[in-house]
Amino acid sequence: MEKTWILVSDARRARCFERSGSHAALSELQCFVYAQERHAGAPPSGDVSGDAGKGHGRTGHAGTQFEPRTQSRTLERREFARQLAQYINQGVAKRQCASLVLIATGPMLGELRPCLSHDAEKILKTCVASDLTRYQGEALRERIDDALKIPG
Repeated sequence: MEKTWILVSDARRARCFERSGSHAALSELQCFVYAQERHAGAPPSGDVSGDAGKGHGRTGHAGTQFEPRTQSRTLERREFARQLAQYINQGVAKRQCASLVLIATGPMLGELRPCLSHDAEKILKTCVASDLTRYQGEALRERIDDALKIPG
C-alpha cells in the first residue's frame, strides 16, 4: 500500500506522520521543535552589532535602534521551514513515501513550499492552511480527515 506523509506544522513545532490508506491510523515518524538559538535579550542569529537594541543607524551616530519583532519571527520561521523541508526532501529522495500532504499555518506554508525539492513538489497531494499542532490522537486524526475534505 502506498504511504502518505502528512506534515502538521506551525512556526515552532511540527510533526510528520505516515499513513497507509485514506482513513488509516496515523503513525508518527518525527517530531520537530524549533529551538531558539539565542536567549532572551541576545541579538538575533547573524546580528553582529553587539548589544541587542543598540547600534549605529544609517546616520552614523550612536543611538537606540530596534529591529521589528516580526522580522526575527520571519527569519526563525524560514529557518524552521528549511529544516522541515530537508527532512521531507530526504524522505522523498529515499522513496519512503508516495505522496505528501502539508497542513500548516499560512505563513509556514509560504516558507515551506519553496524549500521543497522538485521531486517532493511532484508528489505533493495537497496543502491546507490550518494549525493542528495542538491536537493529539483521535482528535488529530479527525481534524486531518476534515482538512483533507476541504476543496483546495
